[in-house]
Amino acid sequence: MPLLERVGTLLRSNLNDLIERAEDPEKLCRQLVLDMENQLIQVKTQVAMAIADQHLLNKKRKEHDDAVSEWRRKAELAVEKQKDDLARAALERSLQNEQLANAFAQQIEDQTAETELLRSAYQRLERKLTETRSECEILIAQSRRARATGKANAARGHGLQKGSATARLKESVERMQATNAANHMLLDTENVEDRINALEKEERIERLLSELKERQPRLSEGS
Repeated sequence: MPLLERVGTLLRSNLNDLIERAEDPEKLCRQLVLDMENQLIQVKTQVAMAIADQHLLNKKRKEHDDAVSEWRRKAELAVEKQKDDLARAALERSLQNEQLANAFAQQIEDQTAETELLRSAYQRLERKLTETRSECEILIAQSRRARATGKANAARGHGLQKGSATARLKESVERMQATNAANHMLLDTENVEDRINALEKEERIERLLSELKERQPRLSEGS
């Protein structure tokens, strides 16, 4: 569906690549965050609608399942009263409702898959939005510092000889330092997340190992 295609485009977006091609990085960052927020609202609405449809389908299936039981009960009653024609009619109605119940069961299966797909897209987009907000804050700060550094360097170099190689080299070094500092901040953020994920994984492994050990008979028993 078009909505998931738009979400996929946002999830695949690389902020650094976009920034490099942007004339106004701050404006691009704000627009990208706004787009993600709008898409997140739309996906959340679609998830709610999909869940509501799923509940409705379950209700319809139950109604037909109940109808199957009810018409079979009526067929049994007709047989007891030796009304074979009524019994056949009741059984036919029972089979009709059984077919409808099966059809609704298939729709429920399809709807469940769609709901999970939308729910997954919502969760991924939510995480991407959080990451993008943080990255934008860092990149905007980096951009502002770079402009401030440029202005400061221009002011300091106003009285120096125009085109001084030393002044140009100093400005280049300072700009490189500002860029490296911002990149270190991004790497530190990713490193923290990796370490936390590693701890969580280690905890799950230890828990599973403990469960296995509890199910294993002690070595001392039976020896």
